[in-house]
Amino acid sequence: MDHGLNAPYGYYGNYISTTKYNFATFLPKFLFEQFSKYANLFFLFTSIIQQVPHVSPTNRFTTIGTLIVVLLVSAIKEIMEDIKRANADKQLNNTKVQVLDAESGSFVWKKWIKVQVGDVVKVNNEEPFPADLLLLSSSEPEGLCYIETANLDGETNLKIKQAKTETAYLVNPRDLLSDLHDAEIVSEQPNSSLYTYEGNLRNFRNGSVRDIPFTPEQLLLRGATLRNTQWIHGVVIFTGHETKLMRNATATPIKRTDVERIINLQIIALFCVLITLSLISTIGNVIKTRVDNSSLGYLYMEGTSTAKLFFQDILTFWILYSNLVPISLFVTVELIKYYQAFMIGSDLDMYYEETDTPTGVRTSSLVEELGQINYIFSDKTGTLTRNVMEFKAVSIGGKCYIEEIPEDGYPQIVEGGIEIGFHTFNELHQDLKNTNTQQSAIINEFLTLLSTCHTVIPEITESDKIKYQAASPDEGALVQGAADLGYKFIIRKPRYVTIENTLTTMQSEYELLNICEFNSTRKRMSAIFRCPDGVIRLFCKGADTVILERLSEDEPQPFVNSTIRHLEDFAAEGLRTLCIASRIISEEEYESWSATYYEASTSLDDRSDKLDAAAELIETNLFLLGATAIEDKLQDGVPETIHTLQNAGIKIWVLTGDRQETAINIGMSCKLLSEDMNLLIINEETKDGTRMNLQEKLTAIQDHQFDNEDGSFESTLALIIDGHSLGFALESDLEDLFIELGSRCKAVVCCRVSPLQKALVVKMVKRKKKKSLLLAIGDGANDVSMIQAAHVGVGISGMEGMQAARSADISIGQFKYLKKLLLVHGTWSYQRISNAILYSFYKNITLYMTQFWFVFTNAFSGQSIMESWSLTFYNVFFTVLPPFVLGVFDQFVNARLLDKYPQLYQLGQQRKFFNVAVFWSWITNGFYHSAVIFLCSFLIYRYMNVLSTGLTADNWSWGTAVYTTCTLTALGKAALIVSLWTKFTLIAIPGSFIFWLLWFPIYSTVAPMTKVSQELRGVLRATYPSITFWSMIFGVAVLCLLRDFAWKFYKRRYSPETYHYVQEIQKYDIQDQRPRMEEFQRAIRKVRQVQRIKKQRGFAFSQVEGQDQEKIVRLYDTTKKRGVFGELSEST
Repeated sequence: MDHGLNAPYGYYGNYISTTKYNFATFLPKFLFEQFSKYANLFFLFTSIIQQVPHVSPTNRFTTIGTLIVVLLVSAIKEIMEDIKRANADKQLNNTKVQVLDAESGSFVWKKWIKVQVGDVVKVNNEEPFPADLLLLSSSEPEGLCYIETANLDGETNLKIKQAKTETAYLVNPRDLLSDLHDAEIVSEQPNSSLYTYEGNLRNFRNGSVRDIPFTPEQLLLRGATLRNTQWIHGVVIFTGHETKLMRNATATPIKRTDVERIINLQIIALFCVLITLSLISTIGNVIKTRVDNSSLGYLYMEGTSTAKLFFQDILTFWILYSNLVPISLFVTVELIKYYQAFMIGSDLDMYYEETDTPTGVRTSSLVEELGQINYIFSDKTGTLTRNVMEFKAVSIGGKCYIEEIPEDGYPQIVEGGIEIGFHTFNELHQDLKNTNTQQSAIINEFLTLLSTCHTVIPEITESDKIKYQAASPDEGALVQGAADLGYKFIIRKPRYVTIENTLTTMQSEYELLNICEFNSTRKRMSAIFRCPDGVIRLFCKGADTVILERLSEDEPQPFVNSTIRHLEDFAAEGLRTLCIASRIISEEEYESWSATYYEASTSLDDRSDKLDAAAELIETNLFLLGATAIEDKLQDGVPETIHTLQNAGIKIWVLTGDRQETAINIGMSCKLLSEDMNLLIINEETKDGTRMNLQEKLTAIQDHQFDNEDGSFESTLALIIDGHSLGFALESDLEDLFIELGSRCKAVVCCRVSPLQKALVVKMVKRKKKKSLLLAIGDGANDVSMIQAAHVGVGISGMEGMQAARSADISIGQFKYLKKLLLVHGTWSYQRISNAILYSFYKNITLYMTQFWFVFTNAFSGQSIMESWSLTFYNVFFTVLPPFVLGVFDQFVNARLLDKYPQLYQLGQQRKFFNVAVFWSWITNGFYHSAVIFLCSFLIYRYMNVLSTGLTADNWSWGTAVYTTCTLTALGKAALIVSLWTKFTLIAIPGSFIFWLLWFPIYSTVAPMTKVSQELRGVLRATYPSITFWSMIFGVAVLCLLRDFAWKFYKRRYSPETYHYVQEIQKYDIQDQRPRMEEFQRAIRKVRQVQRIKKQRGFAFSQVEGQDQEKIVRLYDTTKKRGVFGELSEST
């Protein structure tokens, strides 16, 4: 706690930053990012050339001025987006925690940013840890505490941490101050390992106690949350970017979109075209000056070196043709993307009212990638599920009970005398009251088992209600479900548990004799009780596969067939199931077994194996009572969203820290997996086993791939792989097999994966599938590396905190919003950006290529056909609005139909709107229009005899006519490709042309008076009054666009794209009369489910293994009152 002694070590502060830039790095990083765009490099070079005397045919400041404006706009956009990130960081850094104050001797509230290494902090229940802490003491017996690490590793179960025995008594702030006053902690260096820690506490209690070693059992990591524990005291060891959470994070990467990559490559190609045009013009000039030298004396070129002339001409023509690449393109695109991001954030359909969370776009430069996604990598906990377990239904004595019977769920008897369908919980109570029936006894024993056979601790809240502290959310749901049905667990003592029957208000005490704990091998848990009637009973719950094989063969099992049928129905609904069984144990058998169990529990060799073997001896001859069904509550709309995204052609991979059975179960319930899919399970312990398994499955697929010509076979495949096998599959010699198998499957589920493995999977797919775009979505800190590795990262502002949302490119409130984000906003953004970019290139080539055609008539002199400031204003004023309208307001298909026909999303995946072929077709069209305009205008203005006065016009009058025709043609092209006409479209297209017609008379009159644009003096009189001028403008523009109109007609009439049909449906409001198949398909699925021989059922257990649950529950006596500091002393 002595900050002065800690100061020389230079520990990091507890400040967290996820921003892309800081004050020092902004300029170099920003300039590097901007000049990695070849267009900006090109214009920088062009503006340098313009400064060379006697080279530039245009004003020397036109390019550099425009480039500075472009960079400024981009810088402002980047700064505004980074300010958003900084504000999110500020909100986190200003969260408050209680810190022990050495002067006052009490805990005071401080901001997280003020927390320092060595501080002692008090964290209350449900609060996150502000830094990496070492646990000193807690409110629970022996310094126990429960933490949730879902934000770190994705696991939903709670983990138990325990303070050292020597420090567990430190519940009083005075004791903390006095006994820690001279203490120091010798700690390992900061590192990224989440599961290891070594350190020692020295000079504790003024040196009266020897050094105390700290282990991972005392380590509380930033990113985890305290659960089921009133408070803990901990000492801060790592802060800020030295915490293990931040050591696992990576710097915010600079991401470039697929469209940007294509543009960069095409700009290189355009650069080559520019060089070619410059060379043609230069060679033409050199030849002209040498061949016709005798008639060009007025140019005073005697003695001019040919080499000098050649290089000077190259630079001149470079500048003249430099606008082949539109300088305004990138600033236009940046502004379009920024406004698209604003519209995404303003969409009320993607606003989550419950937490007041709108959709946030933190990196607007990636919006068009949302329309081209091929793979989605999703976390499970908190992303697909809410991490809330709900007691849904029970099967007891061959009958199913549920709170509310679904429409088609009323009971009926089917073949074999099995009853299917549901009864209500009210009927369960009626059956229970009828004590003369066997069903009443079965129900009583079933609910007694649920309320006693567990490791839950009941906590009395301030409002005198009972809150269940459960290490497993499944167990908590079962105990709460039993309580709701009238069997309320109220007291836990070291050797007894007490149940209150709320239906009869009677309390019963059960003596706890032994607990046989759950582990992933046993897949079950048992507890042995001496019941109030003196009889010893074994209560057992577990997966159906292990319970059914342990049933007694000597006595009838009347409920097996009906329970199996009910389990299948539960599994079809994606519910997590457990079988419930019991048996009566004689005193003699128990005494004999108890000795065996005690011997196993005190063994020094293979204790856990011997305990499992002892449990096997007693867990036999069980009687099946029924089964439970728990729903791992999904986020709203998850199944529909996944189904729609799969229909859109997106492959979904779920990467989760949960075990295989749980992951499959959630996959079923969220419709990622279905009962009629073939599950390819890879769960190997060795690399050779993994290789063989992968090869066998690939061979089998290749043998059957031609069985279904439509490719429907691969749409029935789902790959399930666990973390151990995945580690081998990601190695360089196996990754090709893995990606080949994974890419052939409709869905992939990776279980028990670490945060690092999540990122490695994404990076591997990104590397192997270079033409595919990847999106990663998650809500916890464990998802950050995956989110940053993908092309587009989406964070959910969920229950697990804001770490993922702060590190992501886009944040949303719910998984279901992904559907509209991709299918509607993504498709719109991709189509809009594509059209805006293509149109920007086209309009520049249409105008500026007239300069190239002009050189053939001006002796290759480099003379400009148009006045230089008018050339600049072309992109700044007169054609600047159409790209904005195309990029912001255009809708080629409305939102309703994009949602209704998700297959339209494949237009983006197939790069239909923007690819190399499309790009060069627009470039070619620009060249064609420029050639038509120049040739027609040249023929019309050849002798310049266009004035009624008989005087001849000059070349600036001709240039103005060419300029006006190019402007009208370019605006007419925009009118042909726009899909949605709004008031903004009218302002942008007809409005821009009217603006030019009004601007020119004013500018050509005023500018020459101020000694700017002297070339325009007298041009107005030679143009506007001339009928030739107006006839040429409209006649030639129509001639140019006639080809475009004919091509559009041909495409729609004889070779339509899919979206053309949908546009017709939209235009004429055609009703979709396709027969509705959903009900029929649902019925078919039910039949398939019943006929399946083996079901994949997830059992409802998710406890941490290797922790002595029996010892922990025997520490509690909930009849005792808490102390003055809220501590609960150990039971004796």
